[in-house]
Amino acid sequence: MNPCSNARRAFIAGAAMALACTCALGQTGAAGYPARAITIVVPFAAGGNTDVKTRLVAKQLGEILGQPVVIDNKPGASGNIGMELVNRAAPDGYTLGMGSFGPLAVNPWIYPKLNFNPRSFVPIILLEKSPLVLVTPADKPYQSIKDVIAAAKARPGHLNIANAGPGGAHHLSAELFESAAGIDMLGVPFKGGGPAAQALLAGQVDLMFEQTSAAVPSIQARKIRALGVTSAQRLQQLPDVPSFAEQGLPEVTVSNWMGYVAPKGTPPDIVARLHAAFAKAMEHPEVKDRILAQGNEFGGGSSQDFASFIDGESAKWSRLVKARNIRMD
Repeated sequence: MNPCSNARRAFIAGAAMALACTCALGQTGAAGYPARAITIVVPFAAGGNTDVKTRLVAKQLGEILGQPVVIDNKPGASGNIGMELVNRAAPDGYTLGMGSFGPLAVNPWIYPKLNFNPRSFVPIILLEKSPLVLVTPADKPYQSIKDVIAAAKARPGHLNIANAGPGGAHHLSAELFESAAGIDMLGVPFKGGGPAAQALLAGQVDLMFEQTSAAVPSIQARKIRALGVTSAQRLQQLPDVPSFAEQGLPEVTVSNWMGYVAPKGTPPDIVARLHAAFAKAMEHPEVKDRILAQGNEFGGGSSQDFASFIDGESAKWSRLVKARNIRMD
C-alpha cells in the first residue's frame, strides 16, 4: 500500500474530525461568537435615560466584541412591547434586551395579561440603580417626611402627589410611602415625568417622587425642596438630604433600575462572554462617570447577582400591588 495514500487518508480523517468538533462547539454557542452585529432592544423611546445609557454602553461593547452593536427602540405598553420581541428572539446572543424595573418586576403584577413571561430571560448584568427623591415646591411648608405624614394624617386625601403615569417608579414609590406611613394622599397622574415636574414647579401639586438626576438642578436652584431619598444611604449629590430609612421608614427603599438580559435558552458560554464584555464596557469612564454623576448607583456583579436582585424586586412589588389593588386596565 502506498504510504502517501495512507498519510493522505489520515489527514482527511483528522480534518473531518476537527471540522466536526468546530461545528459542535458552534452549536453550543461560544466558538466564533460574535460573528455579526448584535442588537439590543430598548423597550422605551429614543432620547430617554435608558436609551442614552444603552447607546453609551453599546459603543464600548462593540469595540470590545469587535462587532457592531445596534440599538432598536421598541417603545409601548410600559416596556412590554419591546420585551415581548426579545422574548421571542432566537437564543443565540444576537438579540438582547434592556430589562428594567417595570417590565421585569412590576408589569407582571399590574397588567392582567402579558405576551411574554418575565422569567423567560437570562439576566446578564445590572447596569445601574436610580434612586428617587421626594420633593415639594419651595413655597410649600413641608420641611421633612415627618411634616408630610402629619399633614396627611390631619387631612386624609387632601395632599396631592404627582406621578408620571400609573405603574411607574414615581407612582409606586408614592404607594409604598403611603402604605408604610399609614397615610392617604391623592395621586395625580400625568402623561410622563416632564409634565409632572412642570406641574410641581408651578406649585400645582404638593409633592412628587422624582428621579434624582432630574430633580438635582431644581433642588440646587432652590425651586423645589428635597425631603428624602429612596436610596439605602444618603447620596453624594444630596448629602444634606436624609434617606427615608433615616426618617423611620426603611421600607421606602426604591430604585428605578436597569440591566441587560438575553432570551431564555441562550448558551451559558455566550452569556459568560457577554457578561465579561458588558462589565468591561461599564467600567469605561464615559459610561461609569455618567452613571455616578447623575446620582445613580453603579451596578455590576455577576449574572446570578442580577437574577437574585430581579427575584427580590418582583416579590417586593407583587406584595405592594396586591395590598394596594393596583391594576392597569
